[in-house]
Amino acid sequence: MSRKNTGRSVKKPSSRKKAGQASPSRFLKSVLAAALTSFGIATAWLHPQGLNWQSLEPFLVSLGWPTAIQQDSAPVPASVDGYVQTSFAQCPQFFPGSRPVVPMAYTQRELCFSSFAILHSGQTKTPVFVAQRLNRQQIQSAKGLKRTDRFYAEGRLPQAERAELNDYRGSGFSRGHMAPAGDMASEQSMAQSFSLANMVPQNQIHNAGPWNKIEADTRKYVSRAAGNVYVFTGPVYERNASTIGSSQVAVPSHLFKLVYDATTRRSWVHWQANQASTRVGPPISYEEFVRRTGLHLLPDSSLKTSG
Repeated sequence: MSRKNTGRSVKKPSSRKKAGQASPSRFLKSVLAAALTSFGIATAWLHPQGLNWQSLEPFLVSLGWPTAIQQDSAPVPASVDGYVQTSFAQCPQFFPGSRPVVPMAYTQRELCFSSFAILHSGQTKTPVFVAQRLNRQQIQSAKGLKRTDRFYAEGRLPQAERAELNDYRGSGFSRGHMAPAGDMASEQSMAQSFSLANMVPQNQIHNAGPWNKIEADTRKYVSRAAGNVYVFTGPVYERNASTIGSSQVAVPSHLFKLVYDATTRRSWVHWQANQASTRVGPPISYEEFVRRTGLHLLPDSSLKTSG
């Protein structure tokens, strides 16, 4: 004989609590947890760098729900202790082996261009890093190419995640290239290098002086190298970094340029304060760079020496 619907759940075994004791709350929490996890999995599948799994963990753990990272069967990004491996499936040629491993963060998007690749942060509205593969022939081709100076906002990024031209106007900062225009060997790549996705707010004196010298010295090295040289360039931020413009484009405290010679397997990193008083100094080692930034941009096993 069927029971009347009294608003209570079907009777549970005697070892469990009765249905009327807080089960609606548990049920609602379970539904919410399941929805958050499903949303996270879908987001990770569509955009692996766009979700901070750690931000969900405290809530899910409080419900006794397995976190996304703990679910072995879930299609989540390869990650360890808050890090995620990037993909760059459409432009793997700009990397010397396995893709970079970076700290997890919101709204990180991978952008492929004809001569470089960008991991872009929608929080800072600037690159996390820009990757290039350079060689002697490219540097020779780049010498005769005219600079265009046609800056543009990156249309592939959502408006809420990108810098706009007005953000830099009157800011007192240069639109500092991460992949330099001087490295570009074709008209297409030259035009693409002026995407604001490739820019950071840079001190004007530093940009025109020490940083320009580092870029030129890197090209000189590549022109003498026996094979491919991989270059990673990007900004570093302090907590509560200042911003410019209505888009709140973050101003970096430092810039880095990592150079890796795939033939000799040697690497070094230029580390520069984003200030007018900065001078060109000795590079730091790759290991020290990783310690300072948490960015694992090279396959460590490929390194012969650093410094």
